[in-house]
Amino acid sequence: MPHMTGNRYLAETLKGYGVTTIFWMPAVLKPAFMEMERLGGIKRVLCHSEKSAVYMADGYARASRRPGIVMCQSVGAANLAAGLQDAYLAHAPLIAITGRQTAQLRNRNAYQEIFHWPMYEPVTKYNVHVDDVAQLPIQLRQAFREATTTAPGPVHLEMPGFQCEVVGNAEADLDVVIEERFATYPAFRPEPESGAVDAAADLLARAERPVIVAGGGAVASRAAAEVTKLAEKLSIPVATSLNGKGSIVHGHPLAAGIVGTYALPWGNEIVGEADLVLYVGSQTGDQTTDIWTVPQPGTAVIQIDLDPVEIGRGYPGVVPLLGDARQTLRRIIDAVEPAPESAWATQARERVEKGWNEQDALCGSDAVPIRPERICREISDFLPTDALVVSDTGHAASWTGNYILLRHATQDYIRCAGSLGWGLPAAMGAKCAVPDRPVICFTGDGGFWYHLGELETAVRCGINTVTVINNNRSLSQDKPGVDDAYRDHPQGNPEELWVYQDLDLAAVAQSMGCFARRVEHPEDIRPALDEALASGRTAVVDVASDIDAFAPWTRNPMKGS
Repeated sequence: MPHMTGNRYLAETLKGYGVTTIFWMPAVLKPAFMEMERLGGIKRVLCHSEKSAVYMADGYARASRRPGIVMCQSVGAANLAAGLQDAYLAHAPLIAITGRQTAQLRNRNAYQEIFHWPMYEPVTKYNVHVDDVAQLPIQLRQAFREATTTAPGPVHLEMPGFQCEVVGNAEADLDVVIEERFATYPAFRPEPESGAVDAAADLLARAERPVIVAGGGAVASRAAAEVTKLAEKLSIPVATSLNGKGSIVHGHPLAAGIVGTYALPWGNEIVGEADLVLYVGSQTGDQTTDIWTVPQPGTAVIQIDLDPVEIGRGYPGVVPLLGDARQTLRRIIDAVEPAPESAWATQARERVEKGWNEQDALCGSDAVPIRPERICREISDFLPTDALVVSDTGHAASWTGNYILLRHATQDYIRCAGSLGWGLPAAMGAKCAVPDRPVICFTGDGGFWYHLGELETAVRCGINTVTVINNNRSLSQDKPGVDDAYRDHPQGNPEELWVYQDLDLAAVAQSMGCFARRVEHPEDIRPALDEALASGRTAVVDVASDIDAFAPWTRNPMKGS
């Protein structure tokens, strides 16, 4: 058994698990980073904030299908915990390592110290103390197990010492044991009970208006081919949640679009009229179901999920299929007989075609300021066949989810689970995971401002993403709620609550060393995108867009209706 420091053990173990990038804030475990450099193969990305470091690790995890690693010293641990909310909601496997003051300094007003460990309880699957170097092999291996099994998610290891130095600097006889199964996710692909598969197959055969809703679990399981194969075998329309986007390519005759609160009308109409909904790795929360109205309560439901407590959470009385999405779909495909194209599938396809025809004027608009629909059409036509699109939340998620069209099975899409500002750093993390693929970030100016400083990180570290800013100089999604608040006070100044300065963000990006273009006319979008990607640099395309354009949103949450 070799004798080594905790720092050396950490470096060797992370390299052994295939980790290629670490995202961190000073000044944690500096000798461990030195050891990583000696070993080679691990990029160390020094960030400007703990929260953006987490978002980078989140994007890395989802793009690489490996746990993302993020670290900070004790004083930044509360900031880091806040960033984990998004990874927790998105079921992204992260391993967070933070320091804490040593026992003799606790409860004595130690400089910059609070009891931050409880902050990790609601945003992690596994939250533990690693008190000495002998525990490090046990808990680090367990961290990889926890992060990659069942529904993946974040874990947290807290080590004594402001910079984790108590464990890092200690020496012991330590075996580096790599459990390769837990280096990627899903670590296991369990299959459902035969009786449940038979029940689901029977229900599908008898349904007159069945619909498949594919979610983030279908994407995580890499089940797109199986989703499409089952849909084709039974002639079933396929809608997706935002997280499930890409589970069937745009233009497929059975593709029904996005469903939920951030959706164009036809996806909700089709799912709302279904007499059976098969959920594939999709939570049935308020966003995907448009606040539990799509499908209507009482609709028959089959639900595939890795987590037994999720099955039936939104719609009781479901046929439960506990298992990996890809493996479970394969079992169903084998259990069902082919069906001819139905009138229901034809009707759904015609509705989708009619809907897109009605959108054509907006998608092709030559208006100035530029319509976001036109921005998305230009991005769709520009996207390389192996592109990865990374989207922020709010309006950005709605614009990209509905209007950026993935026409190739080799294109991917990941989006923020809730926290505005996630997009830019997450795209950087994703690019670290897939350096040979084009990574295109879509965000608004409101989201871009959150972590603008990370452009310096991207330039310094050679992280060459292309960020498209839908710059309408505002948080326009808040406008309806602000207007409602001022309805009876027309002499006030509501713009203070949602309008920013009209700034050239390309000039800001250029001053930080980026390739940057400002676009004010629709015909200039595509040339700017082509130039940005060809530049081989961190690139920003700042598009001056229409402040009055409101993204597809079935109801305004600011007003509760």
